[in-house]
Amino acid sequence: MASKRPAKPWLPLLGSLLLILLPLGGAQAQTEWPHVALSKDGTPISYEVHGQGEPALVFVHGWSCDARYWRFQVPCFSKKHRVVVLDLAGHGHSGMGRATYTMAAFGEDVAAAVGAAGVTKAILIGHSMGGSVIAEAARRMPGLVIGLIGVDTLENIEYPLTTEELQKMTAPLEKDFKAGSREFVSEMILPQTDSRLREWILADISAAPPSVALSAMREMMAQYITGEAPKIFDALRLPVVSVNGDLWPINYEGNRRHMLSYDAIVLKKADHFLMLARPDEFNRALAQAIRMISGKRPD
Repeated sequence: MASKRPAKPWLPLLGSLLLILLPLGGAQAQTEWPHVALSKDGTPISYEVHGQGEPALVFVHGWSCDARYWRFQVPCFSKKHRVVVLDLAGHGHSGMGRATYTMAAFGEDVAAAVGAAGVTKAILIGHSMGGSVIAEAARRMPGLVIGLIGVDTLENIEYPLTTEELQKMTAPLEKDFKAGSREFVSEMILPQTDSRLREWILADISAAPPSVALSAMREMMAQYITGEAPKIFDALRLPVVSVNGDLWPINYEGNRRHMLSYDAIVLKKADHFLMLARPDEFNRALAQAIRMISGKRPD
């Protein structure tokens, strides 16, 4: 009599493989995938949440950047805090389509991500243009934000800027955005910064959508022309700490005229992208700034 073989001899092998792969599938199910929240105007905003612990830390990138610029901070600070990183509208993986990219609308983007993440107590951390954005975001979340941390930003919220100076600033970007933005940003990176990092930053920022970048630049700087920048902080009444490089002087007296309190931690010989170029030193300074905002004494 012929021996009976299974009609599908590969089934036992498949069963064994499934037993091996099931734990992997379970682990994959626990992965924290990126999320999408809708801003006030309906623009999709990409954001990620990592870790647990209050206050939550909300990281907001700068002009023509995205959430990747916090790559060295997420694993460090998500050990003790809930960390939220996001791409503002027109940046990274978030939606486009706005006619104008205002700081107020960017503030709505942050508020949408924070709300969708279920955050109830937060410190907002903003790099460069992100400093203006987190101020606008805090205005939209009264009682939730306990303080602001600027990263190489907010050096002088009384900075006197004219329309003519802004036009001179944006003219090279309007003529040839790729070349103009590379030249503009290269002045913010010190010669000793790793050459590969320098080239990545320049290539990345110069690849931004020109219409978004130019609109955001004009809207951000307009706050200094109109005098809106200090008025925002007059109304906020939140403590502010900045972690800055030493490329530009800080107007402590001017900032303190408008902020509830203002302090700065300055890293010597650090450039505009200090969180990428000097991550370990920057993370220690940021941890100190967080303790200052939280009302704890630095170690």
